[in-house]
Amino acid sequence: MADEISRASHQAGLSVEAFQRQSAQKRWILIGLLALTFCLAIIAINAGAANTHPLQVLQALFQPQTGTSDIIIVWNIRLPRVIAGIVAGAGLAVAGCVMQTCLRNPLASPSTLGISHAAAFGANLAIVFFGAGTIHSNTHDAVFINNPYTVTLSAFTFSMIATALILLLAQLRGFSPESVVLAGVAFGSLFSAGSTLVQYFAEDVQVAAMVFWTFGDLGRVSWPEVAILSVLTLAALVYFLLHRWDYNALDSGEDTAKSLGVHVNHVRFGGMLAASLITAVAVSFMGIIGFIGLIGPQIMRRVLGADHRFLIPASAVTGAALLLFSDTLARTMISPVVLPVGAITSFFGAPLFLFLLAKGYSRR
Repeated sequence: MADEISRASHQAGLSVEAFQRQSAQKRWILIGLLALTFCLAIIAINAGAANTHPLQVLQALFQPQTGTSDIIIVWNIRLPRVIAGIVAGAGLAVAGCVMQTCLRNPLASPSTLGISHAAAFGANLAIVFFGAGTIHSNTHDAVFINNPYTVTLSAFTFSMIATALILLLAQLRGFSPESVVLAGVAFGSLFSAGSTLVQYFAEDVQVAAMVFWTFGDLGRVSWPEVAILSVLTLAALVYFLLHRWDYNALDSGEDTAKSLGVHVNHVRFGGMLAASLITAVAVSFMGIIGFIGLIGPQIMRRVLGADHRFLIPASAVTGAALLLFSDTLARTMISPVVLPVGAITSFFGAPLFLFLLAKGYSRR
């Protein structure tokens, strides 16, 4: 009996040691992702059509001299764009992570639940009925949004309407994951059909403005928009981290979560609402940016597992790095022409997602 107790204690000690070693490895991976994102941010600030030297960029950041061209380029154009890429990428990825956990569906993301389609419909309505799109030249950037705040407000309003309707229908059905996914698909198709009808009856200039809005562009935001997006994303991230143990329990199944004292419906409702809010704000400010909310969490689930203590922050950092890399590539690939960042994320995201499907999805 004494020998059995000794062996059991020894095995328990080895298990604790292995768990601590695994946790330390995950922390180092997270630190490495943060370092990679920081390096990408430095590269992104220095990249662009204007020929700036890294020393000039550093001097503009830490020793600004008012009125110089470097200050205008760095502080008014590049730095808001880089911070917006970090915050939006982190917000979309962590929203996708929580949606996948709450709905227990690896395909769940802001795009698959119809939120982006609703935002596009709202933007289309604003462009048609408020004259928010126009043409000012014959160059590649001829089409632009001349009333961005109206378009943003309309896109945000309709995305939150879609979120409210999806959550309301889910509540009527007992908030089952299947009902949320089906409602999201249905509303996505409905808003896509509405956008098609609006474009069909719109003028050529308005149609061009609608298409231009859906491209996705980090350059549309300025410091006020960056501040709003940052505050909401940070608040949502803190909320998600406070519920990390609930998500771990929910990942093991509803019955297990309920046996551990988790209010499953409340956790799902709060997580979906917070994820939808930051998605709606990001999409309304910058247009549709696909695959970040789907690919970021999927990559980290395979690398770190399903422990949300590490999965939530790692998904956020991965999303920030992916969007920063895509935006930098979009600005420099055929400079001075800036490609739509949504197209770049889809070009990288679709093959990567197909690779994950080919490898097979395994929940850890």
